[in-house]
Amino acid sequence: MIDLDALTQKCATVMEFAGKQLRHLIETHPDYFPMYTVNGKWKHEGAAWTNWCEGFLGGQLWLLYKHTGDAYWREKAEHYSRLVEHRKDDCNVHDLGFVLWSTYKRWYDLSGDAALNEVVIHGGKTMSLRFKEKGQYLRSFVADESLFIDIMMNVGIIFYAAQQTGDENLLRIANQHCLTTRKYITRGDGSTAHEGIFDLETGEFLRQTTHQGWRGDSSWARGLTWALYGFGTAYRFTQDARYLQTAEDCANFYIERTPADGVPPNDWDEPNSPYPHESSAAAIAASGLLQLAQLTGDVARGRAYRQYAYQILDTLTGPDFLAVDTPGWEGILKQGMYHQRLGLGVNESVMWGDHFFLEAVSKVLGHE
Repeated sequence: MIDLDALTQKCATVMEFAGKQLRHLIETHPDYFPMYTVNGKWKHEGAAWTNWCEGFLGGQLWLLYKHTGDAYWREKAEHYSRLVEHRKDDCNVHDLGFVLWSTYKRWYDLSGDAALNEVVIHGGKTMSLRFKEKGQYLRSFVADESLFIDIMMNVGIIFYAAQQTGDENLLRIANQHCLTTRKYITRGDGSTAHEGIFDLETGEFLRQTTHQGWRGDSSWARGLTWALYGFGTAYRFTQDARYLQTAEDCANFYIERTPADGVPPNDWDEPNSPYPHESSAAAIAASGLLQLAQLTGDVARGRAYRQYAYQILDTLTGPDFLAVDTPGWEGILKQGMYHQRLGLGVNESVMWGDHFFLEAVSKVLGHE
């Protein structure tokens, strides 16, 4: 059993450290949006693969403002949010939830400014344009025939746009995508595939595959945590019990397959991996489990999910993962993974890992 008072103190220390790291980033490299470090440094010429991380910096700045009340962080959060406003019209990625929910939704929640809400709604409408009627899914950035598990963490912005506008077609699109994902790339044991491939002529599902996991039939950890968190969010919007069941299945798989410290490898099925930890998946899981603890109707399960999330955070706030005692390291959370297959951001800090880590920490501190 994790001592919540001790963990709360650790979380406050994390926010103080995050403030130092993020101040250094935005003052050393103004208006720069990093994805992953190289040897602990954000500024480099490494490849990106796709354009999906720009909301996570502004999101962290909003979290710091909510924690501190310091006008400096609010000014910077507003600035870095404005820099991504144009992405509300971006039809090239499936990640508009990551970009706009992290920034404009937090800004709107604090201000109540309807113009900010319109940016979020607009982004949801734009993302809905990715829907393939044949197959009933939102296509990934890779190809028309491709569905990514990652999209479960972005479909919430379409649910939100539907809720705010009363648009039944947006609601249909969001629901159908979730049901298609649930049917074809989540599995009976609670694990998930990274990608599903469909026949564009007929909409028939063809196979599971992966870009980031070990194999098409293996269990890529970050994808599983996108599903854990994302299906919980879908349930929060719809109260559809199928989504809650899937989120809990994913949570149970994570807990059963992960070491006692709460941090998984990049893929649970990969033999002899040289990298035993994927801290960004753990951070996402912690925040997703804290959400799930509030959603589940079972008191004992809710307590178990919350305690497991605390275990993850207790581990991540330790010296093996928190970079506070690593001189020169510019990220917050070490031992993260972007794309092991492509050799991008391997055993480094990654921007989404830092973001969801701070989000989970903020939930413990009562700010989220």
